[in-house]
Amino acid sequence: MKRTEFNWKLPREISDRLGTETYGAQRAIHERDHLLLVTHEPPQSESNERRHAVFLRLPGGQWLHQGNPQGERVLADLLEQYGNQLAKLEITYSAAQTAHDLFTVMDLLLPLTRAATNLRDTLQSARDMVKDDKLLIDMRDRAVDVARGLELLLANARAGLDYRLAQNAEEQTQAAMNGMRAQNKLNVIAALTFPLMTLAAVFGMNLRHGLEGLPSWGFWAVFAGGLVLGLMVRGWVQPGVVPARPALPKKGSLQSNGKGKGKPAR
Repeated sequence: MKRTEFNWKLPREISDRLGTETYGAQRAIHERDHLLLVTHEPPQSESNERRHAVFLRLPGGQWLHQGNPQGERVLADLLEQYGNQLAKLEITYSAAQTAHDLFTVMDLLLPLTRAATNLRDTLQSARDMVKDDKLLIDMRDRAVDVARGLELLLANARAGLDYRLAQNAEEQTQAAMNGMRAQNKLNVIAALTFPLMTLAAVFGMNLRHGLEGLPSWGFWAVFAGGLVLGLMVRGWVQPGVVPARPALPKKGSLQSNGKGKGKPAR
């Protein structure tokens, strides 16, 4: 694949710095009062291909876009495209409810933020090369605002995703603890009632065991014995008490090794 040649004449010093297949990464090349800006259009999520938008500033201050006049307007439109993408993603982020929604936003934000950041750096480099061009100052400032907005939105999306993941993990941990508590209560109930049910089953058999003639206190004695046995079984089944976690130190409570209160020890 050969690099596209546009309807303009580049200085040899600039042509020698370009590849034969593509214009490459976003950058600014300044030679013999000619400024070549290699930029990328906003990336599309469904493709990894980057579409180039190449601008040339002539020594007289005229801007060309890929061999055509009115390069100033096309460069402004390029910045507006990035700004529109930022506005759309802000709306998508505001409507995100699940981790999948945030992953979708981040999938769109990552390449767009990288492209906008490289565009900002390219325009800043061009501004340093040609200091008296007001258009470059305005475009650089707009690129700074767009790149900053995308970086903040990406940071918010990452923070929101981390929060949802931590919240889900906390909910799962709490559900597991509730299940353990419920299971422990069931074990306690079983430990208390199992001896009584065993005694009731034994003494309820239609066999003569010699205790049929006991007075009523015999029943209560057997019942009390079953409870005592149940408490003993519960103490054997119930796990030990988990030691409490140590409390986190409060802010400002740490002191140094005698070198002044509130200063960290070295």
